Amino acid sequence: MRILRLIVILVVALSLSGCGSKFRKYYGPEVTQIQVHKTDRKMYLIHNDRVLKSYDIGLGFAPTGHKQFEGDGKTPEGMYYISHKNPDSNYHLSLRISYPNEADIAFAEKNEKAPGGDIFIHGAPNEKVSRRDWTLGCVAVTDREIEQIYSMVKPGTPIYIFP
Repeated sequence: MRILRLIVILVVALSLSGCGSKFRKYYGPEVTQIQVHKTDRKMYLIHNDRVLKSYDIGLGFAPTGHKQFEGDGKTPEGMYYISHKNPDSNYHLSLRISYPNEADIAFAEKNEKAPGGDIFIHGAPNEKVSRRDWTLGCVAVTDREIEQIYSMVKPGTPIYIFP
């Protein structure tokens, strides 16, 4: 009887241990593109022509206009790709956006500045943030939302960032 009780407790404990995991499984339709609409502060995960999920987002601290230089606080505009996933992000989980591209680099060099980089879709930082647009140019969602997005989006997915 005692062994049976121990086995039941172990089975329950092991089954609950995965409940708090930030690595979710996704079995739905493939996300074929991401759209970010900066003015509306919305991000959409899309399969072909159907919106699968939509999210309210935060942007860079100076969100109007295309990111041109390191430190300008702008979120890029244009077509990029998700280059990789970062499970060890300081912002819970993150998906890297392929900014800067060749045109971004050339523009910055022409102006004798650095284009910046490390632009991600990510969760919250380790400390609380009260402002809506607080990143250095990234797209921010809640930790719970980035867990879902992280599970749905694969590297290579195109991301279109509109003004």
